[in-house]
Formats: sequence, C-alpha cells, structure tokens
Amino acid sequence: MHKIRVYHAALAMLTILAYLSGDFGLAHDWLGYVVAAIICFRLLWALFNPRQLGPIRFYSEFNGLRFDNAYRHPAVSKALTLGIAVSLIGATLTGVAMDGGLAIGFAGFSAVAPAQANRDAGERHGNDDGNEFLEEINASLSSLVIRFVILRATYLLFFKRPLARYILYQDRRKGSHWPGKSRGREPTP
Repeated sequence: MHKIRVYHAALAMLTILAYLSGDFGLAHDWLGYVVAAIICFRLLWALFNPRQLGPIRFYSEFNGLRFDNAYRHPAVSKALTLGIAVSLIGATLTGVAMDGGLAIGFAGFSAVAPAQANRDAGERHGNDDGNEFLEEINASLSSLVIRFVILRATYLLFFKRPLARYILYQDRRKGSHWPGKSRGREPTP
C-alpha cells in the first residue's frame, strides 16, 4: 500500500503543478508529459497486479445506497475518483495532442496539422482553429480535474477522515484503527 500512496502523492503534486504552470509554456508541457508517463505506468501496473489496483476500483456498487447513508456510501468516493481519472486522462491526452511531441523533441505525432510540427518553440500553441478547439477542451478538462479533486478532498475530510489521514501519511492515533484493519487489509485510497 505504501507504493500506491507514493504514486498518488506524485500524481497529485505533478497534476497541480501542471495546472498552475499553464502559462509557462515548456515547463507546463514537460509536466504534462510526466503526468502522462505516470498515468501509463499506473495502467501497466493495473494490468500486472492484484485486482484492487485495476479498473474495478472505479466500479460503484449501489447495493445498500439509501438517502440516510448516501454521504458515506463507497459509491460516492468511487464516482469522484472516476471523475478525476476521466478528466485527468482527457486533459493529458488533449495536451499531448496539442503539443504533438514538440516539447520532448519528437514532432512525429501532431494531432492538429503537420505544419505545426515545423513551428519554433516560441510560436507553439498558436490560435489556429484545430489548436484553439483542443485548447478549449484541455482548459475545460483541467478545470474539471481541479474541481473533482477539491470535491473528493472535501468529501474525505468531512466523511472519511481516517482514509484522508491515511492518504496524507499522518500517523494514526493510539487505539484507533484504519478502515478495514480488523479484516486484515489496509484501505485503498
């Protein structure tokens, strides 16, 4: 479980840095490629590891979901996690498509137009029609990622405090137990 927390912390920090560096051109592009690499690593990790690391983590079971327990039901947390994953992957893919590999010195997969691969570094992210459309999608998805992260963090702090403390590497208090500890397993963030 420690590896998942390290992955989670790295992805969260790099995603926030990529979002905040949106106006810094090359730094933003490089951070986006690092986020893309981490996402690819995580997808490969899910293929070759236990079931709880795979896509099943995003599947919400609504059995037992009632109005009186809706705020603590696992479906809420999984839906927020799915929202983060889908919007982050979408923002990353549109960012890579806009850049076309120019930031990493590989101009072979530009999704907008072959002529853009010949631009110099100072003119990247111009206002042509294809790039402007991708920029709008990228900006919308990036904002959505941040909103989902804020919602999930707020949800965890208010309704799943032990899990929030676990994710944030805080030591547990004496006498308290992590969720699921009595069943011989640790929580999965």
